[in-house]
Amino acid sequence: MASITQKKGTRYWFACYTDNKGKRNQRSTKETDRRKAQSIADELESAYRKSLTGRQVKKLYSEALENIHGDPLLSTPTTEYFTQWLKIKKVENAPATWKIYRGVVNRFLDAIEDKADKDLSFITVNDLINHRDNLSEKLTITTTNNHLAILSIAFQDALRNERIESNPAALVRRIKRKGGTTNIRRAFTLPELKKILDVANDEWIGIILTGLYTGQRLGDIVSLTWDNVDVRREEISLTTIKTGRRILLPIARPLLVHFLTLPAPDNSDTPVFPDAYALVQKQSGRTSSLSNQFRSILVSAGLAPPRSGMAPREGRAGKHIGNPLSFHCLRHTATSMLKNAGVGEAVARDIIGHDSKAIITLILMTTLNGMH
Repeated sequence: MASITQKKGTRYWFACYTDNKGKRNQRSTKETDRRKAQSIADELESAYRKSLTGRQVKKLYSEALENIHGDPLLSTPTTEYFTQWLKIKKVENAPATWKIYRGVVNRFLDAIEDKADKDLSFITVNDLINHRDNLSEKLTITTTNNHLAILSIAFQDALRNERIESNPAALVRRIKRKGGTTNIRRAFTLPELKKILDVANDEWIGIILTGLYTGQRLGDIVSLTWDNVDVRREEISLTTIKTGRRILLPIARPLLVHFLTLPAPDNSDTPVFPDAYALVQKQSGRTSSLSNQFRSILVSAGLAPPRSGMAPREGRAGKHIGNPLSFHCLRHTATSMLKNAGVGEAVARDIIGHDSKAIITLILMTTLNGMH
């Protein structure tokens, strides 16, 4: 016989019922009224004992609510849910991050075809597995796993808002790296850094040193103005674009020496790296052109092959073959330097986000003194 129970932390009654296989199940009735919740529990048990399909059970559940309240269960079409989810994420995230979310969602909706117009609860683990496998044929392992992670966030939000009963993306295994996988980012070696600095122009030398000694992202670095850089107090303060995190970074000695060689600013809102700053502003915050410039530096330093037309692919219509070195590798380099200097794992993972000057000055202050 169906019964109801309340769980700690929720005001709703849960229906406890037995299906046609004798298995005991629980499902939220989304009801706070005990009598109404019991009615829904009875309807659910009756439906499952008749071996109805999931769609039929959902319809019966909706009818039960309609009999109680006069309104049927509100359906949430998958496309409609993701459209609303993207609107929320547009407010919560930086424009560049939101564009990534939008691309992931659009690709998923195209992949599930007709199911995009059906209720969100009809999306299954197999749908996500098939999508993962199709993506892995065209994208790198890292990008494929990032798609799954973003979709999992969306489904988890739906679960939290009681739109679905479980998160199907959470049950999909991520693809593991295998030997020989391309596009695996790594840290720069000291000889490589010397080669890069030898061929970079003055502005790029400053950008590279800032990336090396702060571990920050390219977009955050080229957005710095002299209002962010206090050479007297030897500190850099900024709010990261991607996470909105406010951080204060002591300036390592080699970086400070470089800052002191730059022309005195006209005012505090003058960009530290004016050419790069202007380019990013012109391109609405995107740093792709700067990334291409850095790749050209890598090519000049003999650390990346020159591009001829489109980037090479693995096999016919395969995934792009990426170079294991990019500007982002400076973040890995900064982390490695911290670890080599004896900094604890938790601090190293935080990518120099620590407020203690003593911690920052452990970044092998003398290692690169003679580099440039």
